[in-house]
Amino acid sequence: MVTICQRIAGELSVPEHQVEAAVRLLDQGATVPFVARYRKEVTGGLTSSRLRAIEDRLRTLREVDQRRQAILKTLREQGRLAPELEAALNAAATKTEIEDQYLRYRPKRRSKATIARQAGLDGLGIALLQDPTQVPDALAAAYIAPDKGVNDVATALDGARAVLIEEFAEDPDLLAALRYLLWDRGRLQSHVIEGKQEAGAKFSDYFAASEPIKNIPAHRVLAMFRGRKEGVLRLNVVLEEEQATEPLQMSPAEEKIAEYFNIRDDGRPADAWLLETVCWSWKTRLAAHVELELMNRVREEAERDAIRVFAGNLHDLLLAAPAGARRTMGLDPGLRNGVKVAVVDESGNVLETTIVYPHQPRNEWDAAIAVLADLVARHEVELVSIGNGTASRETDKLVAEMMKRHPERRVSKVVVSEAGASVYAASAVGARELPDLDIAIRAAVSIARRLQDPLVELVKIEPRAIGVGQYQHDVSQAHLARALNATIEDCVNAVGVNLNTATVPLLGRVAGFNRRLAANVVAYREQNGPFATRRALLSVPRMNERIFQQAAGFLRVHGGEDAVDATGVHPEAYAVVERIVEATGLPVANLLHSEQLLRSLSPEPFADEAFGVPTVRDIIGELEDPGRDPRPPFRTAAFKEGINDLADLQPGMVLEGIVTNVANFGAFVDIGVHQDGLVHVSRLADRFVKDPREVVKAGDIVKVAVLEVDLKRKRISLSMRRSETRTAAVPEREKKPKGPARPREKAKPEPKKPVFQTAMAAAFDRLRHQ
Repeated sequence: MVTICQRIAGELSVPEHQVEAAVRLLDQGATVPFVARYRKEVTGGLTSSRLRAIEDRLRTLREVDQRRQAILKTLREQGRLAPELEAALNAAATKTEIEDQYLRYRPKRRSKATIARQAGLDGLGIALLQDPTQVPDALAAAYIAPDKGVNDVATALDGARAVLIEEFAEDPDLLAALRYLLWDRGRLQSHVIEGKQEAGAKFSDYFAASEPIKNIPAHRVLAMFRGRKEGVLRLNVVLEEEQATEPLQMSPAEEKIAEYFNIRDDGRPADAWLLETVCWSWKTRLAAHVELELMNRVREEAERDAIRVFAGNLHDLLLAAPAGARRTMGLDPGLRNGVKVAVVDESGNVLETTIVYPHQPRNEWDAAIAVLADLVARHEVELVSIGNGTASRETDKLVAEMMKRHPERRVSKVVVSEAGASVYAASAVGARELPDLDIAIRAAVSIARRLQDPLVELVKIEPRAIGVGQYQHDVSQAHLARALNATIEDCVNAVGVNLNTATVPLLGRVAGFNRRLAANVVAYREQNGPFATRRALLSVPRMNERIFQQAAGFLRVHGGEDAVDATGVHPEAYAVVERIVEATGLPVANLLHSEQLLRSLSPEPFADEAFGVPTVRDIIGELEDPGRDPRPPFRTAAFKEGINDLADLQPGMVLEGIVTNVANFGAFVDIGVHQDGLVHVSRLADRFVKDPREVVKAGDIVKVAVLEVDLKRKRISLSMRRSETRTAAVPEREKKPKGPARPREKAKPEPKKPVFQTAMAAAFDRLRHQ
């Protein structure tokens, strides 16, 4: 029997001993960030992504094994567990295969086949299947039994057929063959339900759609299933050949069933009856069974893909470049309700708040500029963070005017995503942090803080509210939550957490911690003052050595008693640092940042049985750059002046923008006009791109060319191809006098515009129901 570790090793192409080591650590309660960072010798250097994949498959396969053991126990208790069945169940790799083996032993409702078996008709069908030379009517006559409800030959043959149909439908090998046939050659079709055309217009792309089921992209699958859920679409799976099959001709699936049971039309007496039984078994039992399974499979695969995209986008957003500890003014734009303003200090503490009304209907433009300039001057504001919602461009123009009138202020403005800010403002976390502020003002505070450090601020928000995923309400919420929580945990621990300033939501994401323990840490800190060392954490209620081991390496104590506490070196490895100090003759304070000296050290002399060369190499790297931040340096996109609305855009313009979301079919870019543009996957680069995240990620600053603007539908088609972003910005050259003609290669024809427009329109339509 193949073990779970062997199966995972084969699926993920990871050596079995590494999988076994990882599983052993995870079963002992170790977290993925801890194992990836501090147990490299044990796992052979498995990365966080590899460990997450192992953890996920381990969970799935253990669920499968749990179901297998429950079925084995049931069959043993019933005395029906034959050696062959036990071997088949143990060899099954998926829940589907296990259920196939158990299908004929599962308790059943009283059916036509059950009644036929009770009447003794099971032998009739088997006899005809084994020997088609027998005449069905003649053989059935021997099974007539009025006392059992079998009054004539027709009733006997109907009962025998019901038994055979059930036998066919419960054969595990036949089910597997049919499942493979439909997956390999089937098509997922969608049709609009009559009368739903107008109400379900957003699903118009799928009113009569058909695509190979094994190749259909995840976003289209989820769109179809949403249409079915809303009562607009009807879905079914068909084989391509069935669409052109003649009425009396067997379908490929029926041919597969006949072939499996060696049923054919050789002119023998029972052949016609058996072939008719095959057709009935497909139409009445097997087709619906297999179709349901394939529907579930394609939906689950689409959900996994959508969750992967969501988690990837969230990862990129959380690890976006922080502006750092700089005084910041946050602006939550609005029209009628005004622009909410909050000024925060370097640590995110609120200094002052107000509301200005520069836009319609009050139009207090000059007064608003005066208020903002006064706040900037009094609080020495360096950055202005502007939310990208309603009235964002108008507010951006307001700040630009303020900067122009007061150049001495030397501030910079940045437009940031405000997704989730209102959720934070209305949440219990927001109420605890800012109890004296109005909900609208809390959103402005969040907008300011997320520019200073996106990770610290965004962990306070339910990840599904951040809005960087596709069809997030259509996927398994349990699987989505698990993936997003794992992503946040990986990001937080990759950056590290300041033990003396971190909030409860941030500390709650540290490896080994939970929200309750994080609250205890913050309460202890508020009562006893800043932590002087990492080990002082052990005085916190509910903290123990096991949790401390998991968390300590990801916590930073700056300005404490031990300089190493400010690095990513784990306390369990401080002895290695002491050996390095002894070998170099330098105290830790002088050793930190000594790049040239540390790079000259070889890790081998400092390694031992507990800490091998990979760990020592990491320790030297940490001493060289203590508490290094993996996030990129901070920079901002410069939206083009005068481009504030869709009507200002013209094909051929080259603009700078920020990637707000990445989907399977392309990337959405904010170019400062209240409506994100779409760079279709075919326009992301001058080469073929299969996965858009190979090229861009959320938060990237990119240069795009405007290809098409649809004012009526509010759609912007963009391109990131270098050939288009470069040539689009080049002005038309002045005509020069003609010189001698010289031969040149014939230019390649451009793609026909209608084809491109159709492709882009289809891509946009996919989004209308996200």
